[in-house]
Amino acid sequence: LQAYERRFPTCPLIPMFVASDTVNEYKSEDEAIHVIERRCKLDIDAPRLLKKIAGVDYVYFVQKNSLNRRERTLHIEAYNETFSNRVIINEHCCYTVHPENEDWTCFEQSASLDIKSFFGFESTVEKIAMKQYTSNIKKGKEIIEYYLKQLEEEGITFVPRWTPPVACKLESSTSHTRRPVSPAINIPDSATKEGLNNKEILNTSSSPSEPTAGTPDDKLDADYIKRYLGDLTPMQESCLIRLRQWLQETHKGKIPKDEHILRFLRARDFNIDKAREILCQSLTWRKQHQVDYILDTWNPPQVLQDYYAGGWHHHDKDGRPLYVLRLGQMDTKGLVRALGEEALLRYVLSINEEGLRRCEENTKVFGRPISSWTCLVDLEGLNMRHLWRPGVKALLRIIEVVEANYPETLGRLLILRAPRVFPVLWTLVSPFIDDNTRKKFLIYAGNDYQGPGGLLDYIDKEIIPDFLGGECMCEVPEGGLVPKSLYRTAEELENEDIKLWTETIYQSASVFKGAPHEVLIQIVDAASVITWDFDVCKGDIVFNIFHSKRAPQPPKKDSLGAHSITSPGGNNVQLIDKVWQLGRDYSMVESPLICKEGESVQGSHVTRWPGFYILQWKFHSMPACAATNLPRVDDVLASLQVSSHKCKVMYYTEVIGSEDFRGSMTSLESSHSGFSQLSAATTSSSQSHSSSMISR
Repeated sequence: LQAYERRFPTCPLIPMFVASDTVNEYKSEDEAIHVIERRCKLDIDAPRLLKKIAGVDYVYFVQKNSLNRRERTLHIEAYNETFSNRVIINEHCCYTVHPENEDWTCFEQSASLDIKSFFGFESTVEKIAMKQYTSNIKKGKEIIEYYLKQLEEEGITFVPRWTPPVACKLESSTSHTRRPVSPAINIPDSATKEGLNNKEILNTSSSPSEPTAGTPDDKLDADYIKRYLGDLTPMQESCLIRLRQWLQETHKGKIPKDEHILRFLRARDFNIDKAREILCQSLTWRKQHQVDYILDTWNPPQVLQDYYAGGWHHHDKDGRPLYVLRLGQMDTKGLVRALGEEALLRYVLSINEEGLRRCEENTKVFGRPISSWTCLVDLEGLNMRHLWRPGVKALLRIIEVVEANYPETLGRLLILRAPRVFPVLWTLVSPFIDDNTRKKFLIYAGNDYQGPGGLLDYIDKEIIPDFLGGECMCEVPEGGLVPKSLYRTAEELENEDIKLWTETIYQSASVFKGAPHEVLIQIVDAASVITWDFDVCKGDIVFNIFHSKRAPQPPKKDSLGAHSITSPGGNNVQLIDKVWQLGRDYSMVESPLICKEGESVQGSHVTRWPGFYILQWKFHSMPACAATNLPRVDDVLASLQVSSHKCKVMYYTEVIGSEDFRGSMTSLESSHSGFSQLSAATTSSSQSHSSSMISR
């Protein structure tokens, strides 16, 4: 306990622990009870962009320590003060004496995390919180031992126990029943989200016994290990055998190869229970989606073959297969719109399956175990258009699937020609990437990759691709913009045979003359931000945003009987009642925006009031030229294009709960507008409210 108290008011071993102030303190007369409450200032290791959005540099926690010297217990409770209306964090720690050995200290820790909302970055905050919590658990014992050693160096090796100050002491400690303590176990290396219970025995006299390695009968052939698995300690070898035997006894279906089992063990530092859990989840996932047969049964669409700027290219100096990805040349939005997330994910999975196959081949060719590959990512051409929000979301979901099912397959990631915009993309993506994987990243700006410590340290000169100044012709597609004629509707994307995820980013809608399509968004917090991104696939439309204090009637699907037109490829929902009057029942909050066929429109609106907001896409009739009775050529062409009085849009909307959205995310908004092929005509609505920006 003396060692623990030395952590305050600040601790150099915990860099994020900046300072602490005592806000309340209580001591009993006999000094057996000591309760102290502190307000702790923390510098959380969070992306700079996220801190800017949240508007804080530090977060504050309240920690209450309750020491009972009579019972020999210390209870620590902590909760967050900052953002307590958005995020609820509770932590409880307990130090007690082991009932069977008074020289042992038992430590129990539990925590819970509940994220209600955080400016649209809830998943990122969860990752950061879990990373921070796991790191603290790992360092807890190390910090205590550091201060114990400090006490020893000061000559303090014994601290007498507390005794009652009165002369007439209580007879014996038998009158005080000690709280039961459950058996202690080792703290696991990582934490789960909620309800964690971590216990560890800190033995000051002797270290806990190590688990014994496997018996000689469990040994693998030494030549087999050297040839296919690499260097393994007896403990690691035993873990592999035990996990494989468990799979053979319990798993129905194809048993993975030793190399694949080993990847999951390495990903969890050879903790068998944790490795078994993620491996079983992955095997179930593979069986459910027939991933084992993807290379034989699935042919990538022609769009991917033409516009996905990635492919395999020889191997690196360590014999690892080399995959080249020209991310800066890829039309992320075009691929998502033309293929959907399903096909993109399948293609990424096929790349990973091909990587596993190439690792096996290279293991045979080079005569040594090769279990991972190297990825070279060229960012030449990367700009703000790659930060298109739905595209980034799709990328993050792909990363999560790959991280869960292909651990320890990336040997090295070389990122070349990183532009100035790269830190923004990295800020959004990095929290979703495992710490062990991030350590394998090497990032080069500009032409730094050509100097010492650059590409030549990892790849032979003879196979450096031509577009990086090498002599080897690289057959990776050059990418480019995907033609909008290849874009597919939301309904077409939903009709895939097998879903690897069920959510579809875009929805499609049909707009008819006299029958607009409307979307209802309920806003609770006045300073929320409504964002949208839509493409006008057919005809010209007028885009409006309305506000109403009362909810409209339940949405009704237009029968379209008056038009005698059916809508096979999109919904038509009308919310504004015919008897409603503009200015009385609802109001316009943005000036109308006329959108032409083929245009991409992105924008946002900072809401001023709670209530109900209605996004409306309305049929636009082209007026004849006022200066002459003769119609213009553009009018004639437009009338031919929309002769059916039908328009079509594909749209995506999202609500961000932050009044600082525009100020903090200006760069992201500009990326939305810049992504369109019509970005040269990027404008802002000159008549819209100052809190809204609509861009083409």
